[in-house]
Amino acid sequence: MDELVSEQSYSFRNMTEHDLVAVKQIEDAAYVFPWSETIFRDCLSVGYPSWVMELQGEVIGYSVLQHVADESHILNICVRPKLQGHGYGRGMLHFILAQARASKTKSVFLEVRPSNIAAIELYESEGFNEIGCRKDYYPSVTGREDALLFALELSEEALI
Repeated sequence: MDELVSEQSYSFRNMTEHDLVAVKQIEDAAYVFPWSETIFRDCLSVGYPSWVMELQGEVIGYSVLQHVADESHILNICVRPKLQGHGYGRGMLHFILAQARASKTKSVFLEVRPSNIAAIELYESEGFNEIGCRKDYYPSVTGREDALLFALELSEEALI
């Protein structure tokens, strides 16, 4: 595997409607059943915290978060497929968790396909624990695929 990237090599900023073309291109390249541009647009219009990750001025990833009371839900997190496995996803996850802590979040949740082994390994390595299963949550080429529900409890010290 290539050398992992340093945190200084990329940056984050709030996602805007102007980013949706690049975001949708990444989404389409990464998933067989991608979100539509309308879903991303709706997330922006209702104010879900959404960010893009940039490398040398190019959007290479994005994330969408939802805050409800003292909980956050990672709705979408993705890195351009050709750049996966080089630390960008971990960097994005660290950024999202920092944003969740800043909003006084106590628990962070997400769903992941059981077939997405790389993502599961990332989440577990960052302290997420599997807490349940949502039956037939995702569309798949053979019908439906379950979702594993993961949670991370943020420490009280991190919230201060």
